[in-house]
Amino acid sequence: MITAYTLNGKSLEIQPLSLTDKLPANTLWLDILKPDEQEQSWMKQLFVEEVPELDELDDIEASARFYRDKDGLHIHSLFPQRLGKEIDGINVLFTLRNNMLISFREDDLGLMRLLRHYMRQDRLEVEDAPDLLLEIFQLKIEYISDLIEDGYKTLEETAKEVLQVEDLRQTMSNLMHQEDGNGHVRLALYDTRRALRFMRRTLRKQASDEQRKWIDELLYDIESLLPHTQFLFDKINFQLEAAMGFTSLEQSKVIKIFSVAAVVFLPPTLIASIYGMNFNFMPELALKYGYPLSLVLMLLSACGTYYFFKRKGWL
Repeated sequence: MITAYTLNGKSLEIQPLSLTDKLPANTLWLDILKPDEQEQSWMKQLFVEEVPELDELDDIEASARFYRDKDGLHIHSLFPQRLGKEIDGINVLFTLRNNMLISFREDDLGLMRLLRHYMRQDRLEVEDAPDLLLEIFQLKIEYISDLIEDGYKTLEETAKEVLQVEDLRQTMSNLMHQEDGNGHVRLALYDTRRALRFMRRTLRKQASDEQRKWIDELLYDIESLLPHTQFLFDKINFQLEAAMGFTSLEQSKVIKIFSVAAVVFLPPTLIASIYGMNFNFMPELALKYGYPLSLVLMLLSACGTYYFFKRKGWL
């Protein structure tokens, strides 16, 4: 799907494009989502060099994520997106050329839908393509900040669930989802910081003073959010260790019960074993009350052992 966003004053108008349409002259942003083969061919008119492929979006090398060529400035940026309890990372390729921004992505993003919502309400004011890219990064950082706040709320709930031993499996599952999501958030922050530093270094002559100040403010926001992600990692690890500790404690209690039961029944077992031996001469076997006496002796030995453990505080 190809969508053009044309500049009208300081606001943007949304215009879906078909393969037969020409690119409007005042296009500020061209968004390309999941292009098929025909749309890939249509994209050749936009690029002087090679048309980007979907499998190139996940490259992690800095030389493949941030570079400049004849087509302009290329920035691969990682966007976190919540899908139920999980947070996934989606890569988007931005190409900044002259006064047009081209975005190329494989999956839909809630952040892009939010951006279009702002456009329809005329809440988005931009003057050129770098302004638009910085606006996208600002929304991305705000979204990451919301994810971090959600992480704090989730950990407050799991902290109470850790004490409920019967539900530890679900609690540990939630903590693992939270740890994975926090990893995507932290990676997105690092990636955005690298992208902004690349923009500041590459556009130091073309960018206006306001744009350079904007980039510095976004970098400051990222630096202020990174300690929160580290704190969340520490808190998640603490709760995981606490949950595993409670599990080990409950297992120890079960093992303790079996151990005490084995020790309590050891004296009666010893008495029964003695009188179960097949010797010809055992005087107690001839006693009239030998059988009930042995039962009483086994009962007293078991009770005495239990009382001894109880007095020592081992039960």
